[in-house]
Amino acid sequence: MRDWRIKRKLTAILLLISGLVLSLTSAAFVTYEVVTNRETIKIHLATRSRILAANSTAALAFANETDAKEMLAALRFDPHMVAAALYDRDGRVLATYPVAASADLVPAAPQPDGYRFEGGRLVGFTPVAQGANQRLGTLYIASDTKAVSDALRLSGIVAIVVLAIALLAAYALATALQGRISAPILALAETATAASTRQDYSLRAPKFGEDELGTLTDAFNQMLGRIEEQKKELQQHATRLEQRVAERTRELEKRAAELLAANNELDAFAYSVSHDLRAPLRSIDGFSQVLLEDYATQLGDGGRDSLHRVRAASQRMATLIDDLLKLARVTRAEMRTERVDLSAIARDIVVDIQRAAPDHTVEFAVSPGLEAQGDSRLLRVVLDNLLRNGWKYSSKRPHARVEFHALDENGERVFVVKDNGAGFDMRYADKLFGVFQRLHSAAEFEGTGVGLATVRRIISRHGGRIWAEGVVDQGATFYFTL
Repeated sequence: MRDWRIKRKLTAILLLISGLVLSLTSAAFVTYEVVTNRETIKIHLATRSRILAANSTAALAFANETDAKEMLAALRFDPHMVAAALYDRDGRVLATYPVAASADLVPAAPQPDGYRFEGGRLVGFTPVAQGANQRLGTLYIASDTKAVSDALRLSGIVAIVVLAIALLAAYALATALQGRISAPILALAETATAASTRQDYSLRAPKFGEDELGTLTDAFNQMLGRIEEQKKELQQHATRLEQRVAERTRELEKRAAELLAANNELDAFAYSVSHDLRAPLRSIDGFSQVLLEDYATQLGDGGRDSLHRVRAASQRMATLIDDLLKLARVTRAEMRTERVDLSAIARDIVVDIQRAAPDHTVEFAVSPGLEAQGDSRLLRVVLDNLLRNGWKYSSKRPHARVEFHALDENGERVFVVKDNGAGFDMRYADKLFGVFQRLHSAAEFEGTGVGLATVRRIISRHGGRIWAEGVVDQGATFYFTL
């Protein structure tokens, strides 16, 4: 029934309710008829018994069997009479009806006075008395209950006929009237289906009245109206968004062209730096070395010291140019993402550091199995800068140590490079990753201030972040994600 159409459901509900009411009414009617007929035949039998008992006093008083039989023989004119008997005061049978009644029709002895239904018959025992206190005997009479059966059968037939006619009438009325309820609901369903299928929210459901279904129809139409308005607003927003996207696309194309031109200029600048600026520096350094070697005795101590300073400055400038070129290449290099074994790269860098400066005893601790997704060349630059920084700033410690490991924070993999070196003041932590920004002088620790700027750009290109924590004279810790 759950999947029936609403018309069929309404008709079925009306028929079920009508059938239940009519069945209960018919059952009550049949029960009433049966009870009434039983009481009626009991009254009739009692009346007949009292008349016979009154007419049988003389026969019992004189023990006249012939008169008694004639008296009972009158019962043959009633087709419902089954049996009868007269008992004297001693309980002996004086006469019976029919005359040769069997033992199953007439009891051998009288039973208590009264009328009752037994074995499909109505039996009664009536006292036969002369005067108020002199009992002469007992009258037994038995009648069938065919009248009750006939009444029950007739009542049942009438109830069935009435039930059938009433159900047919209820079905006809339900079929005719259920449309008043189903029509608005079906109209709502059809409108909802059409609006959903065609995406046409200008449709409206017809209203059939001011009842609850009419209120529902109004609410549904208002909802369609709001959806229609929202759809128009969304279309307007989509149009404006498409226009803005087109404008932004043109702007991006313009900026891409500008960036391409800037990159070309940067390439030209890098070429100029690598060739045009390096050549004079090499000349300055070379001629300074010639002067030191060939004219050292003529220059004196002051001249030699000045030339040493000239050579150191030119070499520092060459190193600075190299670092700037590395930073430019890192920023513009094409990314080749793959699975990278960071532990292996770190161990290779440690070997290079120890081979280049065997006199600096620094303990390196590299955790095994550290892997990440990224560009192996660029990540090597990151680890090379961070590990060399740790080595450089902890090399003056008696028990210098540099660690490389990883930890998990809030479901994110964080790589850590830690040393126990010079450290830094956290007030200046924001300057660590700026170009040419240094927290220690060149006299303390050599460097150009470009390495950590390069590291930050590589980490940014990998979609990660980098930060540092430090305490003066207690070491520094660098954290980065990819």
